[in-house]
Amino acid sequence: MKFKKKDEYWMKYSLKLAKLSEKNREIPVGAILILNDKIIGKGFNSSIKNNDPTAHAEIVALRSGSKKIKNYRLLNTTLYVTLEPCIMCLGAIIHSRINRLVFGTKNNRQIINIKDIINYKKKFNQIKNLDLQNKCSIILKNFFCKKRKNKK
Repeated sequence: MKFKKKDEYWMKYSLKLAKLSEKNREIPVGAILILNDKIIGKGFNSSIKNNDPTAHAEIVALRSGSKKIKNYRLLNTTLYVTLEPCIMCLGAIIHSRINRLVFGTKNNRQIINIKDIINYKKKFNQIKNLDLQNKCSIILKNFFCKKRKNKK
């Protein structure tokens, strides 16, 4: 696919944001929103810091992108996120009308299959799981290993 190099480039940028999240002792997830090959929104998990259960990377990126273009409809955009979105984030993604969702690794704790929702809603032209499983999942695994060690 012709988007592969671009997808990897933007996902690596999302991973940098995930690392910022980890530095803040948050679950390390990063997201960026792209319009016309430019970042219009970015975010990383900040639920703990902000005492806000909705402050997931995807929501933060969607909010900043909407503010930047002054429209809640994020048409013709691509959202890159290091972890498959949860049901809350997926709802916001669908309502924002992004064109394309690319995530780095599957969310094994997901209670619902994202593709089932996408196929049901038919809101996206394309959804893609990049084969960056190791890079995107290792940061999460390391975070939780450290967290478990600190509890002992």
